[in-house]
Amino acid sequence: MLLRVEKLSKDSILHEVSFEMAEGEMLAVMGPSGSGKSTLLYHAAGMDCPSGGKIWLKDTEITGLTEDEKAKLRLHRMGFVFQQMNMMANLNILDNILLPAVWADRKRSEAELTEKAERLMRKLGISGLEKRRITQVSGGQLQRACICRSMMNEPQILFADEPTGALNQSAAAEVLAELIKINRAGTGILMVSHDCRVACCCDRILYLSDGRICGELALGKLVQGTERQREERVNRWLTELGW
Repeated sequence: MLLRVEKLSKDSILHEVSFEMAEGEMLAVMGPSGSGKSTLLYHAAGMDCPSGGKIWLKDTEITGLTEDEKAKLRLHRMGFVFQQMNMMANLNILDNILLPAVWADRKRSEAELTEKAERLMRKLGISGLEKRRITQVSGGQLQRACICRSMMNEPQILFADEPTGALNQSAAAEVLAELIKINRAGTGILMVSHDCRVACCCDRILYLSDGRICGELALGKLVQGTERQREERVNRWLTELGW
């Protein structure tokens, strides 16, 4: 088991939410605005403190850690991709990607870390943008740079909050394709999304409403050529839930 959430509560937002996530799983959380989706993700990642419940990342109970211990856990074992990309405007693309690795790994040389960052950039199709500022690339390129940054420390799990929400359809498809590749390589992904096309690519979907999980749909790994059938199935399921 990669992630276990047990009776997670947060004041009037979340109400004893429980679920488990397997290693290598790509799990989506959907639901109407204000249902608690982002709150759930931030608490699962140890970025906020719940008012009740427990969370484990493998055998580590996150809710039992100090703030410093949580910060270390996030740096070394978690990756993050957000709708607001949170890049440093005074740094170029390469230096932004390098930041978490520099903080986490003081023993490796700058050359080693740079080589790793450049290798990730090649894999995600943004090689050649290393020296550009964040205002000199497209939204899709910038989000792929954010994915590179999130993978620098080889996380066990990637938390993604509306990672395609600020992108046009073409850029969103590119970013989603990269997330699928990362998941297929073994990294678990917990993703909040309002986009049915994004959720359809996940192995499983949880539906959150009024701070409670009101539905669950298991889809399995995406097989090329089945996208339309999956989307139709998810749309029917969401309609039944009142989406």
